[in-house]
Amino acid sequence: MDVHQVNELGEKDDKKVTQIIGASQKPVMQRAHLNEPQDDWIAQEVPVALVYNGISHVVMMASPKDLQAFALGFSLSEGIIESVSDIYGMEVTPNCHGIEVNIELSSRRFAGLKERRRAMAGRTGCGVCGIEQLGDLFRPLAPLPFTQTFELANLDNALHQLKSVQEIGQLTGCTHAAAWITPQGELTGGCEDVGRHVALDKMLGMRAKQRDWQNGAALVSSRASYEMVQKAAMCGIEILFAVSAATTLAVDVAEKCNLTLVGFSKPGRATVYTHPQRLR
Repeated sequence: MDVHQVNELGEKDDKKVTQIIGASQKPVMQRAHLNEPQDDWIAQEVPVALVYNGISHVVMMASPKDLQAFALGFSLSEGIIESVSDIYGMEVTPNCHGIEVNIELSSRRFAGLKERRRAMAGRTGCGVCGIEQLGDLFRPLAPLPFTQTFELANLDNALHQLKSVQEIGQLTGCTHAAAWITPQGELTGGCEDVGRHVALDKMLGMRAKQRDWQNGAALVSSRASYEMVQKAAMCGIEILFAVSAATTLAVDVAEKCNLTLVGFSKPGRATVYTHPQRLR
């Protein structure tokens, strides 16, 4: 896919781009040419409802791609299901207001969902919208084992590959990425979204379908908030790399659940917040 290239004057040299899911062209004006509108690529953001056994549980703003992976990852990271086998079927249905992902849960997991269900409307970048009680913010997290190790010297290789999973981001500059990296620093899968939590959920869903959480770590292009740590820990991920900083609450949660949390993950640089014993 060809993308916009920026020349030495800071101007965009347009090259042919095929239509992609998650972005569309709209007229924009540049600072130096306010009277000359030109088409540019802008990331799409749509409301996505996750509907479990006919009951709408949550609406999140998201990029309209990889939505089955999102639904699966969200279901796992929020503790709605324990394994992929708890979901019997899934269907993505666009409508005039947005997109619905209809999920057929096992009767046991649906009974559990009804007990804890809450009305929640999400916004981009917000993982706690609609929580009614402070106690609902924190789910019990089982302590993670210490089975994984990672050579920090291999992190740079993964960082250089991160843009390869951001087709929309390369066009628009408007998405976060979440990727799974091997101990050798190779990306074995990744997802992007306008919301960092959704990008992570999509990646978690894709990895869950492959049933392989061993030998690797998660890498996100965003900051590490407590929700990101919580989602990773819920799926048994032992190591989380974030390109930006971590919050104090993220560090506290990571420390308690034995997750190795690393921020400022950039070529030649990394800040280790918790459990450095997994790193070499």
